[in-house]
Amino acid sequence: MRTFVTIAENKHFGTAANKLSISQPSLSQALVALENGLGVQLIERSTRKVIVTPVGEELLPYAKATLEAADTFLAHSRGANGTLSGPLTLGLIPTVAPYLLTGVLTGFKDNYPELEPRIVEEQTKHLLQQLRDGQIDAGVIALPSEASGLIEVPLYREEFVVVLPEGHPLGGRDDLTLEELHQIDLLLLDDGHCLRDQVLDLCRRASVNPSEAANTVTRAASLTTVIQLVVAGLGGTLVPISALEAECSRPGLSVSYFAEGVNAQREVGMVFRSSSSRAEEFKKLGAIIAESFTASLPEATRQRATLAPDYAA
Repeated sequence: MRTFVTIAENKHFGTAANKLSISQPSLSQALVALENGLGVQLIERSTRKVIVTPVGEELLPYAKATLEAADTFLAHSRGANGTLSGPLTLGLIPTVAPYLLTGVLTGFKDNYPELEPRIVEEQTKHLLQQLRDGQIDAGVIALPSEASGLIEVPLYREEFVVVLPEGHPLGGRDDLTLEELHQIDLLLLDDGHCLRDQVLDLCRRASVNPSEAANTVTRAASLTTVIQLVVAGLGGTLVPISALEAECSRPGLSVSYFAEGVNAQREVGMVFRSSSSRAEEFKKLGAIIAESFTASLPEATRQRATLAPDYAA
Protein backbone atom coordinates (compact mmCIF):
# COMPACT_ATOMS: atom_id res chain seq x y z
CA MET A 1 0.00 0.00 0.00
CA ARG A 2 2.88 2.38 0.77
CA THR A 3 4.40 1.72 -2.64
CA PHE A 4 1.06 2.57 -4.30
CA VAL A 5 0.75 5.85 -2.39
CA THR A 6 4.35 6.86 -3.10
CA ILE A 7 4.07 6.09 -6.82
CA ALA A 8 0.75 7.94 -7.03
CA GLU A 9 2.22 11.01 -5.32
CA ASN A 10 5.38 11.17 -7.43
CA LYS A 11 4.12 9.80 -10.77
CA HIS A 12 7.53 8.22 -11.25
CA PHE A 13 8.76 4.73 -10.35
CA GLY A 14 12.40 5.74 -9.92
CA THR A 15 11.59 8.61 -7.58
CA ALA A 16 9.21 6.44 -5.57
CA ALA A 17 11.81 3.69 -5.24
CA ASN A 18 14.42 6.19 -4.01
CA LYS A 19 12.03 7.63 -1.43
CA LEU A 20 11.25 4.15 -0.11
CA SER A 21 14.92 3.06 -0.32
CA ILE A 22 14.10 -0.03 -2.37
CA SER A 23 14.92 -1.15 -5.91
CA GLN A 24 12.54 -0.49 -8.79
CA PRO A 25 11.91 -4.24 -9.35
CA SER A 26 10.94 -4.60 -5.67
CA LEU A 27 8.69 -1.56 -5.98
CA SER A 28 6.95 -3.02 -9.05
CA GLN A 29 6.53 -6.41 -7.40
CA ALA A 30 4.93 -4.84 -4.33
CA LEU A 31 2.51 -2.85 -6.48
CA VAL A 32 1.60 -5.91 -8.56
CA ALA A 33 0.99 -7.90 -5.38
CA LEU A 34 -1.39 -5.23 -4.10
CA GLU A 35 -3.24 -4.96 -7.43
CA ASN A 36 -3.56 -8.75 -7.73
CA GLY A 37 -4.82 -8.99 -4.16
CA LEU A 38 -7.45 -6.30 -4.80
CA GLY A 39 -8.29 -7.46 -8.31
CA VAL A 40 -8.04 -3.90 -9.69
CA GLN A 41 -5.46 -1.83 -11.56
CA LEU A 42 -4.28 1.12 -9.50
CA ILE A 43 -1.44 2.43 -11.68
CA GLU A 44 -1.31 2.51 -15.46
CA ARG A 45 2.24 2.14 -16.72
CA SER A 46 3.49 3.50 -20.03
CA THR A 47 6.89 4.25 -21.50
CA ARG A 48 6.37 7.99 -21.07
CA LYS A 49 4.45 8.51 -17.86
CA VAL A 50 2.72 6.97 -14.88
CA ILE A 51 -1.04 7.45 -14.62
CA VAL A 52 -3.19 6.77 -11.59
CA THR A 53 -6.31 4.97 -12.77
CA PRO A 54 -9.78 6.26 -11.81
CA VAL A 55 -10.07 3.40 -9.31
CA GLY A 56 -6.64 4.30 -7.97
CA GLU A 57 -7.65 7.96 -7.53
CA GLU A 58 -10.76 6.84 -5.66
CA LEU A 59 -8.82 4.53 -3.33
CA LEU A 60 -5.81 6.82 -2.76
CA PRO A 61 -7.31 8.85 0.14
CA TYR A 62 -8.26 5.63 1.93
CA ALA A 63 -4.77 4.23 1.42
CA LYS A 64 -3.24 7.38 2.93
CA ALA A 65 -5.61 7.24 5.89
CA THR A 66 -4.82 3.58 6.44
CA LEU A 67 -1.07 4.23 6.41
CA GLU A 68 -1.44 7.13 8.82
CA ALA A 69 -3.50 4.96 11.17
CA ALA A 70 -0.88 2.19 10.97
CA ASP A 71 1.94 4.66 11.67
CA THR A 72 0.01 6.08 14.61
CA PHE A 73 -0.61 2.59 15.96
CA LEU A 74 3.10 1.79 15.72
CA ALA A 75 4.08 5.10 17.34
CA HIS A 76 1.69 4.56 20.23
CA SER A 77 2.82 1.00 20.73
CA ARG A 78 6.41 2.21 20.95
CA GLY A 79 5.44 5.01 23.29
CA ALA A 80 3.09 2.97 25.47
CA ASN A 81 5.43 3.43 28.43
CA GLY A 82 4.83 7.18 28.33
CA THR A 83 7.99 8.19 26.48
CA LEU A 84 8.42 9.33 22.90
CA SER A 85 10.16 6.69 20.83
CA GLY A 86 10.54 5.42 17.31
CA PRO A 87 10.78 7.34 14.02
CA LEU A 88 9.46 10.89 13.79
CA THR A 89 10.00 13.09 10.74
CA LEU A 90 10.17 16.81 11.50
CA GLY A 91 10.22 19.47 8.81
CA LEU A 92 11.75 22.92 9.37
CA ILE A 93 11.96 26.01 7.18
CA PRO A 94 15.46 27.14 6.08
CA THR A 95 15.38 30.26 8.28
CA VAL A 96 14.88 28.12 11.40
CA ALA A 97 16.72 24.84 10.81
CA PRO A 98 20.37 26.05 10.77
CA TYR A 99 20.00 28.04 13.97
CA LEU A 100 17.94 25.74 16.19
CA LEU A 101 18.73 22.21 15.03
CA THR A 102 21.76 21.60 17.24
CA GLY A 103 19.78 22.49 20.36
CA VAL A 104 16.65 20.70 19.17
CA LEU A 105 18.40 17.42 18.40
CA THR A 106 20.40 17.57 21.64
CA GLY A 107 17.15 18.18 23.55
CA PHE A 108 15.46 15.25 21.82
CA LYS A 109 18.38 12.97 22.67
CA ASP A 110 18.56 14.07 26.31
CA ASN A 111 14.81 13.90 26.98
CA TYR A 112 13.64 11.15 24.62
CA PRO A 113 16.62 8.88 23.91
CA GLU A 114 14.46 6.30 22.13
CA LEU A 115 13.14 8.85 19.64
CA GLU A 116 14.52 8.50 16.10
CA PRO A 117 14.24 12.00 14.60
CA ARG A 118 14.42 12.48 10.86
CA ILE A 119 14.89 16.04 9.63
CA VAL A 120 13.59 17.66 6.44
CA GLU A 121 14.53 21.25 5.56
CA GLU A 122 12.17 22.79 2.99
CA GLN A 123 10.29 25.96 2.17
CA THR A 124 6.89 26.33 3.81
CA LYS A 125 4.78 25.38 0.80
CA HIS A 126 6.68 22.12 0.37
CA LEU A 127 6.45 21.24 4.07
CA LEU A 128 2.70 21.81 4.05
CA GLN A 129 2.30 19.55 1.04
CA GLN A 130 4.46 16.87 2.65
CA LEU A 131 2.33 17.12 5.78
CA ARG A 132 -0.83 16.56 3.76
CA ASP A 133 0.78 13.62 1.98
CA GLY A 134 1.97 12.04 5.22
CA GLN A 135 5.66 12.34 4.30
CA ILE A 136 6.47 14.28 7.48
CA ASP A 137 4.83 14.10 10.91
CA ALA A 138 5.08 17.76 11.94
CA GLY A 139 6.57 21.01 10.70
CA VAL A 140 8.14 24.11 12.23
CA ILE A 141 7.13 27.14 10.18
CA ALA A 142 6.16 30.80 10.48
CA LEU A 143 2.51 31.17 11.45
CA PRO A 144 -0.21 31.41 10.37
CA SER A 145 -0.04 28.63 7.81
CA GLU A 146 -3.47 29.44 6.33
CA ALA A 147 -3.79 25.75 5.51
CA SER A 148 -6.87 23.66 6.20
CA GLY A 149 -6.76 20.38 8.05
CA LEU A 150 -3.81 21.36 10.26
CA ILE A 151 -3.41 22.22 13.93
CA GLU A 152 -1.07 25.12 14.76
CA VAL A 153 0.78 25.33 18.07
CA PRO A 154 2.56 28.69 18.58
CA LEU A 155 6.06 28.28 20.02
CA TYR A 156 7.68 31.72 20.09
CA ARG A 157 7.78 35.19 18.60
CA GLU A 158 11.07 36.59 17.39
CA GLU A 159 11.90 40.07 16.24
CA PHE A 160 13.76 41.03 13.12
CA VAL A 161 17.06 42.89 13.33
CA VAL A 162 18.55 45.05 10.61
CA VAL A 163 21.96 44.04 9.28
CA LEU A 164 23.93 46.72 7.45
CA PRO A 165 27.41 47.21 6.00
CA GLU A 166 29.86 48.63 8.50
CA GLY A 167 29.72 52.42 8.52
CA HIS A 168 26.10 52.71 7.36
CA PRO A 169 24.35 55.78 8.86
CA LEU A 170 21.68 53.57 10.51
CA GLY A 171 24.20 51.10 11.93
CA GLY A 172 24.44 50.37 15.64
CA ARG A 173 21.11 51.90 16.64
CA ASP A 174 18.41 50.41 18.87
CA ASP A 175 15.58 52.81 18.01
CA LEU A 176 14.85 52.24 14.34
CA THR A 177 11.39 52.83 12.91
CA LEU A 178 9.81 50.98 10.03
CA GLU A 179 9.81 54.20 8.02
CA GLU A 180 13.62 54.23 8.07
CA LEU A 181 13.61 51.17 5.83
CA HIS A 182 13.33 53.80 3.08
CA GLN A 183 17.03 54.47 3.63
CA ILE A 184 18.16 50.89 3.00
CA ASP A 185 18.72 49.08 -0.29
CA LEU A 186 17.10 45.86 0.88
CA LEU A 187 18.50 42.49 -0.12
CA LEU A 188 15.96 39.68 0.10
CA LEU A 189 15.80 35.92 -0.10
CA ASP A 190 14.49 34.46 -3.34
CA ASP A 191 10.81 33.79 -4.06
CA GLY A 192 9.25 31.00 -2.03
CA HIS A 193 10.90 31.85 1.28
CA CYS A 194 8.41 33.04 3.86
CA LEU A 195 11.02 35.43 5.30
CA ARG A 196 10.99 37.32 2.02
CA ASP A 197 7.21 37.72 2.24
CA GLN A 198 7.44 38.85 5.88
CA VAL A 199 10.02 41.55 5.07
CA LEU A 200 7.97 42.77 2.12
CA ASP A 201 4.95 42.97 4.42
CA LEU A 202 6.96 45.21 6.78
CA CYS A 203 7.84 47.39 3.79
CA ARG A 204 4.19 47.77 2.86
CA ARG A 205 3.30 48.74 6.44
CA ALA A 206 5.97 51.43 6.26
CA SER A 207 4.68 52.60 2.84
CA VAL A 208 7.93 51.49 1.27
CA ASN A 209 7.29 50.30 -2.26
CA PRO A 210 8.35 46.63 -2.20
CA SER A 211 9.41 46.72 -5.84
CA GLU A 212 11.74 49.59 -5.02
CA ALA A 213 12.90 48.18 -1.70
CA ALA A 214 13.72 44.73 -3.03
CA ASN A 215 16.80 44.37 -5.18
CA THR A 216 15.12 42.68 -8.13
CA VAL A 217 18.36 41.59 -9.81
CA THR A 218 20.38 40.23 -6.89
CA ARG A 219 18.70 37.19 -5.32
CA ALA A 220 19.91 34.62 -2.80
CA ALA A 221 18.67 31.20 -1.70
CA SER A 222 20.07 31.37 1.85
CA LEU A 223 20.58 33.91 4.61
CA THR A 224 24.29 33.12 4.58
CA THR A 225 24.53 34.36 0.99
CA VAL A 226 22.45 37.46 1.76
CA ILE A 227 24.81 38.36 4.61
CA GLN A 228 27.82 37.96 2.31
CA LEU A 229 26.18 40.46 -0.05
CA VAL A 230 25.71 42.88 2.85
CA VAL A 231 29.40 42.56 3.78
CA ALA A 232 30.24 43.40 0.17
CA GLY A 233 28.23 46.62 0.48
CA LEU A 234 25.42 45.74 -1.90
CA GLY A 235 22.73 46.70 0.63
CA GLY A 236 21.19 45.76 3.97
CA THR A 237 18.77 43.09 5.08
CA LEU A 238 16.52 41.93 7.91
CA VAL A 239 17.18 38.65 9.71
CA PRO A 240 15.34 36.86 12.54
CA ILE A 241 17.18 37.36 15.82
CA SER A 242 17.86 33.62 16.17
CA ALA A 243 20.18 33.90 13.15
CA LEU A 244 22.15 36.78 14.64
CA GLU A 245 24.94 34.88 16.35
CA ALA A 246 25.49 32.38 13.53
CA GLU A 247 25.31 34.80 10.61
CA CYS A 248 26.27 38.27 11.84
CA SER A 249 29.42 37.86 13.92
CA ARG A 250 31.76 38.33 10.95
CA PRO A 251 33.67 41.58 10.28
CA GLY A 252 32.18 44.24 8.01
CA LEU A 253 28.70 44.24 9.51
CA SER A 254 26.69 46.53 11.74
CA VAL A 255 23.51 45.42 13.53
CA SER A 256 20.59 47.66 14.48
CA TYR A 257 17.39 46.99 16.40
CA PHE A 258 13.92 48.43 16.04
CA ALA A 259 12.62 50.70 18.78
CA GLU A 260 10.64 49.13 21.60
CA GLY A 261 7.00 48.77 20.59
CA VAL A 262 7.69 48.47 16.86
CA ASN A 263 5.95 45.34 15.62
CA ALA A 264 8.70 43.88 13.46
CA GLN A 265 8.59 40.19 14.30
CA ARG A 266 7.34 36.79 13.23
CA GLU A 267 5.58 33.99 15.06
CA VAL A 268 7.04 30.51 14.72
CA GLY A 269 5.08 27.41 15.58
CA MET A 270 4.57 23.72 15.03
CA VAL A 271 1.95 22.39 12.63
CA PHE A 272 0.62 18.87 12.28
CA ARG A 273 -2.39 17.13 10.78
CA SER A 274 -5.64 17.57 12.69
CA SER A 275 -6.27 13.85 12.11
CA SER A 276 -3.11 12.92 14.02
CA SER A 277 -3.50 11.40 17.48
CA ARG A 278 0.02 12.49 18.49
CA ALA A 279 -0.87 16.07 19.44
CA GLU A 280 0.35 15.73 23.02
CA GLU A 281 3.64 14.25 21.84
CA PHE A 282 4.19 17.10 19.41
CA LYS A 283 3.49 19.65 22.13
CA LYS A 284 6.18 18.06 24.30
CA LEU A 285 8.62 18.39 21.43
CA GLY A 286 7.48 21.99 21.01
CA ALA A 287 8.82 22.76 24.48
CA ILE A 288 12.28 21.63 23.40
CA ILE A 289 12.10 23.73 20.23
CA ALA A 290 11.04 26.82 22.19
CA GLU A 291 13.88 26.27 24.66
CA SER A 292 16.34 25.89 21.78
CA PHE A 293 15.17 29.23 20.36
CA THR A 294 16.01 31.01 23.61
CA ALA A 295 19.38 29.25 23.79
CA SER A 296 20.22 30.30 20.21
CA LEU A 297 20.16 34.00 21.13
CA PRO A 298 23.28 35.87 22.22
CA GLU A 299 23.29 36.32 26.00
CA ALA A 300 22.76 40.08 25.70
CA THR A 301 19.57 39.65 23.67
CA ARG A 302 17.85 36.80 25.54
CA GLN A 303 15.53 39.24 27.27
CA ARG A 304 14.06 39.82 23.81
CA ALA A 305 12.85 36.20 23.59
CA THR A 306 9.06 35.89 23.70
CA LEU A 307 7.79 32.36 24.17
CA ALA A 308 4.19 31.31 23.64
CA PRO A 309 2.20 31.15 26.93
CA ASP A 310 2.27 27.33 26.99
CA TYR A 311 6.09 27.37 26.95
CA ALA A 312 6.93 30.51 28.91
CA ALA A 313 8.68 29.88 32.20
